Amino acid sequence: MKEQLYTIPVNDAFSKECECPICAMYEELETNSVQYTMGPSYMEDDVRAMTDEQGFCEKHIRQIFKIENKLGQALILHTHMVKTNKIIRELTSETKKSGFFKKQDNSQLIDYIHKLNNSCFVCSKIEDTFKRYIKTIHYLWEKDEVFRSKYKTCSGFCTKHYGVLIEEAGANMSGKYLDEFIQQTNEVYLSNMERVTGDLSWFIDKFDYRHKDAPWKNSKDALPRTLTKTNSIIWKEDN
Repeated sequence: MKEQLYTIPVNDAFSKECECPICAMYEELETNSVQYTMGPSYMEDDVRAMTDEQGFCEKHIRQIFKIENKLGQALILHTHMVKTNKIIRELTSETKKSGFFKKQDNSQLIDYIHKLNNSCFVCSKIEDTFKRYIKTIHYLWEKDEVFRSKYKTCSGFCTKHYGVLIEEAGANMSGKYLDEFIQQTNEVYLSNMERVTGDLSWFIDKFDYRHKDAPWKNSKDALPRTLTKTNSIIWKEDN
């Protein structure tokens, strides 16, 4: 099958040595989105309007803070804080107008804070493209025999993205393709989870003096690979 623009990141991820190619795709999207946020785009009015409105989650503000652009970070956070202060001031003023002897209604204020705490410009930028990548996986599995072979022989998936692949398959596939995909995904996930579980078990056994001279086999990096399987983390030394 001729490779198209939207299939390239998916094929690339499934060609990597990784315990979850979906994590690899997400990580690349995340890196690109963080860099986009602190690139020239942060001076554009439409981008600034969204960052002012949404702010950032804890994970992504940490990644943004690592970028060497302190002035850009200060500008983005300043206008976000100005907007937040304005909205909260308006909401608290409305509460005061509700009446001196009436029970204060803070529901709008609480709703706004909840919304703010659960929004992130980087997360929202990633989300649409990530959904398209999942849909592309299902499309390639149906149409491309080479990709289907890659899928079957990959190193499996983390539990989170295994669930995403199964859940979204119903919307993107049907009939025999859907049944075969789910069966194959179950097999790929479980066989590779058991492989890493075995590596982790041997890693633990190596701390027993009885096994101190035994070979490590494939267990030396079992712990970081386990973090990918259980928590969708591609571990690096600077994490």
